[in-house]
Amino acid sequence: MRIVAADIGGTHARFAIAEIAGGRCELGTPVTLKSADFEGLEAAWAALPALFAHALPNAAAIAVAAPVAGDVLAFVNNDWKIERSGLAGRLGLERLTLRNDLGAMAHGVAALGHAWTEHLCGPDVPLPLDHPVSVIGPGTGLGSAILLRRGGRVEVVETEAGHIAFAPLDAAEEAMMPALRQMYGRVSSERLVSGPGLAAIRAALDPDAAPMSDADLWAAALAGETDAFNRFAMIYGAVAGDIALAHGAMGVAIVGGLSNRAKTRLRASGFHARFIDKGRYDVRMRRIPVRLVTHMHTGLVGAAAAFAQEYAAA
Repeated sequence: MRIVAADIGGTHARFAIAEIAGGRCELGTPVTLKSADFEGLEAAWAALPALFAHALPNAAAIAVAAPVAGDVLAFVNNDWKIERSGLAGRLGLERLTLRNDLGAMAHGVAALGHAWTEHLCGPDVPLPLDHPVSVIGPGTGLGSAILLRRGGRVEVVETEAGHIAFAPLDAAEEAMMPALRQMYGRVSSERLVSGPGLAAIRAALDPDAAPMSDADLWAAALAGETDAFNRFAMIYGAVAGDIALAHGAMGVAIVGGLSNRAKTRLRASGFHARFIDKGRYDVRMRRIPVRLVTHMHTGLVGAAAAFAQEYAAA
């Protein structure tokens, strides 16, 4: 059967037609829209038939950058709200699966397998099949999920670990905290380990620095070493390690375009030193492979894979 797979993030809404057969899926060419160009999901959905040049299937798997709980799904990093009651009818669907975006990413990691990963740091071995894997993705925000593979079935626990409070680990980070608290009040890890986080780090390190757009700041950071990116990488590694410990994970899958673009810098940075620097758990952390998932539409693949698993079980 054919379904619409959707991955709705804080900045972009991505859609593709997926073909599902025998519990597996094949993804068509995705369409990417800017979330800010539409009032909400229904408005973006109405634009899709023209973009795909044909009517939409009557089934869909939609991943959203919001907790999937309650009747109204409110996004943290954009203005969209989705009312779950009657959503399938409003979209013209007979069957609908809703997932958190990092939950979908975790399904995508399982569906894509080892071939779609690269070694980032730690042991250069595949992600474990017999232990939890933390799936971590900084983008507009910071998402995370736990991937479990048991008896041939994929199980995913969607989490909001990115909203745990940020813990400064050295004098430089302690010195950043007054400026960060002035910006945000409570400083969560997501405020720093995300696309906008690089600007926050730069502003906290150097309040007199000339303003730069996020795009220009990231271009400069990836073109050469900068104090802000070096600090970003250290904080990212520390947070990723904390999430892995909290999840009881023995593998970490890093997902998303930001980390793929920054992979060379991350490998040469203090990311891994901070990842393993967990005191009495140092030995455990050294055993954890950290792999980068290189597929650029892992969320779409995962949304379709989650639907395929649910449909096969129905």
